[in-house]
Amino acid sequence: MKKIISVCVSAAVALTSLVSLSSCSKEKRGPVGVSNGGKVLNIYAWNNEFKERFVTYAEKKLPADVKVNWVINPNKDNVYQKKLDDALLRQGKAEKDKRVDLFLVEADYALKYVNQFATVDVRSAVGLTDAQLANQYKYTQDVMTDNNGVLKGVSWQATPAGLIYRRSIAKAVLGTDDPEKVGPMLSSWEKFDAVAAKAKAKGYYMLSGYDDSFRAFSDNMKSSWVTKDRKINIDPQIKAWIDQTKRYTDLGYNNRASLWSPESNKGMSADGKVFCYFGPAWFIDFTMAGNSLADADGAKKLGNGSYGDWAFCKGPQSFSWGGTWLCAADGTDNIDEIRMIMDTLCCDADTMKDLAMKYGDFTNNVPAMEAVAKSDYKNEFLGGQNHIKFFVEAAKSIDRSNISMYDQTMSEKIQTFMADYFNGNVTLDKAWKNFYKGVIEVHSELSE
Repeated sequence: MKKIISVCVSAAVALTSLVSLSSCSKEKRGPVGVSNGGKVLNIYAWNNEFKERFVTYAEKKLPADVKVNWVINPNKDNVYQKKLDDALLRQGKAEKDKRVDLFLVEADYALKYVNQFATVDVRSAVGLTDAQLANQYKYTQDVMTDNNGVLKGVSWQATPAGLIYRRSIAKAVLGTDDPEKVGPMLSSWEKFDAVAAKAKAKGYYMLSGYDDSFRAFSDNMKSSWVTKDRKINIDPQIKAWIDQTKRYTDLGYNNRASLWSPESNKGMSADGKVFCYFGPAWFIDFTMAGNSLADADGAKKLGNGSYGDWAFCKGPQSFSWGGTWLCAADGTDNIDEIRMIMDTLCCDADTMKDLAMKYGDFTNNVPAMEAVAKSDYKNEFLGGQNHIKFFVEAAKSIDRSNISMYDQTMSEKIQTFMADYFNGNVTLDKAWKNFYKGVIEVHSELSE
């Protein structure tokens, strides 16, 4: 995969987004190497999503004398990355059982760790073979392949996404909740707008707020956020998202909520008035399912809040969102355990099938997902629908060739500063000026 943006950035970036890990930082470190024999497996993550899967499928395969130490820090305000980066920088000086062994990264900042010593070769250092990796979706490997063609991480997920809509609201607005009928009614942005007007007339919001459709647009960008001469680039898809969101805000088609906010989460509850959310399989399991429950400790079944009152369709345009990759840290002394974890959770077809059926994950194994798509699998949150079949073809076409090291900053800043415009607090021109200023404060090597 062509890496558009050089890893070498200014000192200002090293202090903010790379936290002294890049080869250009003032404090440098070389490779430490990997080994075996460690009695403590230190795993860095930002929530319990991976931990739950690890405990279910991999923990029982660990040697009896190896203890797992979870170091979990929140993503908010980049706390996770800062803590991880500090630990990686000290890796060569730390006692072996206190070193980072395995850590997780997300799509928006994966490149930060690919072209540097912090991550090691999944093949030569970890020991995974081409045969073990053969059935993964290509883009999941492209994202974690460095400039020399070396694979630096693997994922249990593939993340094609679509539209998750409320069945009862669909019946009220469209007269049906059948995905085969609702899907065509929402298959273009023009049709989506028309349904939004109908939903408003019935007392519903089409979307929860400003950010709901952002990924559906941003993932369809044809160009990178930053050009080769380091100028900030605004793709037409971003402008389309801004135009749509402003219209929806002014017309009352959304509830003026921000993604992940209590207001957005409430829209998923039994009393929620939100017609639909955009998201991949992990968003259904990790975000929507829990927020839908009236009784958080009760059974996940139809009748507990809005659980089971949802369905899935493709929506106006295909897109993907997110993904989590496992990286073996340079300096680990648990390389055998890491190889087992990566093989079990990211390569083993039986595990991948079970992950899909147990958690609703769309997993990173082509034949496994094709098998589930053709099976009698039913997702109870989606009213018994087999949503995996909608994802199979979409996953094959995901392209991350325009990914850059700046994606996280750009995505966060554009949503933050445009919210002022959507709310009518600033003009569009002022919002753009604030956006450029905000980005350049973080990445001083960039320009308009």
